[in-house]
Amino acid sequence: MAALLVFIVFLVAIAVSVPIGISMILGSAAPILLMDKGGSIVQLLNNAFSGANSTPILAVPLFILGGVIMAEGGISKKLFNFFAYFVGRLPGGVPCAVILTCLFYGAISGSGPATTAAVGSMCIPFMVSLGYERRWSAGLVAVAGGLGVIIPPSIPFVLYSLATGVSTGDLFLGGVFPGILIGLFLMAYAVYYCIRKGEDRTLIDQKMTELKGQGLGKLFLDSFWALLCPVIVLGGIYTGKFTPTEAACVSVFYALIVSLFIYKSIQFKDLIPFLCSSVKTYGGLAFVLAFATAFGRVLSLTKATKVVESFILNNFHSSFTVLSVLVLIFLILGMVMDTGPAIIILAPVLLPAVQKLGVDPVHFGVILVCCLSIGLATPPFGLDLFVAGNLSEEPPMAVARRAVPFIIAFLIALALITYIPWFSVALVNML
Repeated sequence: MAALLVFIVFLVAIAVSVPIGISMILGSAAPILLMDKGGSIVQLLNNAFSGANSTPILAVPLFILGGVIMAEGGISKKLFNFFAYFVGRLPGGVPCAVILTCLFYGAISGSGPATTAAVGSMCIPFMVSLGYERRWSAGLVAVAGGLGVIIPPSIPFVLYSLATGVSTGDLFLGGVFPGILIGLFLMAYAVYYCIRKGEDRTLIDQKMTELKGQGLGKLFLDSFWALLCPVIVLGGIYTGKFTPTEAACVSVFYALIVSLFIYKSIQFKDLIPFLCSSVKTYGGLAFVLAFATAFGRVLSLTKATKVVESFILNNFHSSFTVLSVLVLIFLILGMVMDTGPAIIILAPVLLPAVQKLGVDPVHFGVILVCCLSIGLATPPFGLDLFVAGNLSEEPPMAVARRAVPFIIAFLIALALITYIPWFSVALVNML
């Protein structure tokens, strides 16, 4: 009964639009105050402070800050020019270059909205100038921006690791092939659309001729430092040079050095606003992370996780069935719930049950993050939709309608990722 009370109070609070952090507090406190179960209020507060006082959690604000600095440093344009040099003249080549830029920029920012903002601010006007429809261009960037939370280093993977204890490095490896697969499916649809609808080849060829005129050597040197960032961060983790938290710190200093002294695209006076922006982004999430530990402890004391585990094991007898149901639930939750809180709440509750059905914890983490990343581009609260809508000066719902085919392509890739664990665990098993 105490376990049921936790979920009822929590879900009712969310349903009446209470902020997620406060909802977790109410759900955690309900069995303590009403039934004298689940510990004490003092324990609840101690668990909240211990949740905030964690070294691994520092990776989240540091990756956010590094992404902000690289975004403001104009890195996305340099990456786009590099990829457009190779594929720009092909049918659908310009949209494919945009998707490749999102794919690679995700390895710098670790965030979907940050990827959408950085790539969209440059690529949407550029695509419109080449004759592509504004809403279609915004829809493309909104969906492709979701790759920012799948390609490592990914902030949601760090949160999943914090919530479950699964290795952050393994999760980063697990996201590589799924991110590439989703990118390929998005590019396949973009090429199909451009062949079917046609492109303004005169304008495109003119722009690509100007780009080719710069020479591959100049473009490579211009984008080299941006391309090197994920190599340093991920290479350092997998060679054992530094931990994921230390890698996040390295990413901040690397972003500062590249943007201040190499590209000279920002100045020292810009750093305070960047810090403020990062703190604002992380502030609400930090509050949720702190009380997530307390919430999880209460769930454990009231045996709520055991209740969920028993329900799943008694009603589902194969990983195929349970994953099918959970994917639908995750997709719906992704439409109305932010990625971070959803992972913190769902992962520790569901992982023990699906593991007993033979699901690898890395594979489950990849599925959860991929499902929630689709939610970034789906109404009513898809954050990437609002970012792309603002950048394109179009209503978010209008952008959402043009994003539907890209979402379908994403879902096809998600089905392969869900039912073929190889995509998630292949690199983990190799290294």
